[in-house]
Amino acid sequence: MKAIIWKKYGSPDVLQFREVEKPIPKENEVLIRIHAATVSMGDCELRSIKFSGWLKLLMRLAVGIRRPRKRFSILGQELAGEIEAVGVNVKLLKKGDHVFAITGFRFGGYAEYVCLPEEWNDGQVLLKPSNMSYEEAATVPIGGLESMHFLKQANIEKGQTVLISGASGSIGTFAIQIAKYYGAEVTAVGNPTSLEMMKSIGADKVIDYTQEDFTKNGETYDVIFDVIGKSPFSSCKGSLKEKGTYLLANPKVGSLINREKRAAKKSNVKYIGRNMDNSIERAEQLHFLIGLIEEGKLKSVIDRRFSLEQVPEAHRYVESGQKTGHVIILVK
Repeated sequence: MKAIIWKKYGSPDVLQFREVEKPIPKENEVLIRIHAATVSMGDCELRSIKFSGWLKLLMRLAVGIRRPRKRFSILGQELAGEIEAVGVNVKLLKKGDHVFAITGFRFGGYAEYVCLPEEWNDGQVLLKPSNMSYEEAATVPIGGLESMHFLKQANIEKGQTVLISGASGSIGTFAIQIAKYYGAEVTAVGNPTSLEMMKSIGADKVIDYTQEDFTKNGETYDVIFDVIGKSPFSSCKGSLKEKGTYLLANPKVGSLINREKRAAKKSNVKYIGRNMDNSIERAEQLHFLIGLIEEGKLKSVIDRRFSLEQVPEAHRYVESGQKTGHVIILVK
């Protein structure tokens, strides 16, 4: 099969288009013929090992000190496709099922085929919503799940005000729609080319981050959701209402976060920066998202599409910071 392999850390040039052995499913696995995958900033950060402090060390220990271990040689964390074969112990899925998946730390999305267990701790394979294409469905597992996880913890009530910083990206575009589903008035902060798009998916107000600093405009919000880790609590606390909630989806430096959490407690503001680590919770929230999609209340925003051979180019585009919504890899 054809795949993009990755044998060393570095620029997008380390990603190589190669012919590799097609995987064979184990007893508890399904073989998925991949139709579409995504390129996320997480993929780019791992490829270049661009993490700060202790997180960089932890990632090298997990993936490989000097270079990625062979079992991590194909990146890609979310995908959609069709099941081509199943192991003898697979019970819930069958050949021919149209599915989407989050691969977790197994990766494998940048290829024509991948084998994934029917059930495991850090990922999920689910039936694709019937009203979504493979391209659209591939975007749901990370962006949809992350936004759902954090916004649910905020306990948003109808009429509350929610500001989303980084709202034009893969998590943010889902967050706008989920916050609106909960009944919030949404202010979306994004790049200058995304303003009309953010309005089209439900944002009540939009802010171009290159022209306006929302922390200095005098407005206050019940919830501030920092999607990309560039609006620290220390800057946002003056823009939060009493007993407001600050959500951080992409923490960067552990020591800074701990200081900010202590500062939040002193100011009577709720600080949430914990990622999801419960597979049961993940499955429940993905099923909830599927329900919203099938009801027509949640949709994907796709910016650009690249072929499998063009994955290095897709990485460069994602790293440019100019994408709006999701970047798709068309495998079939």
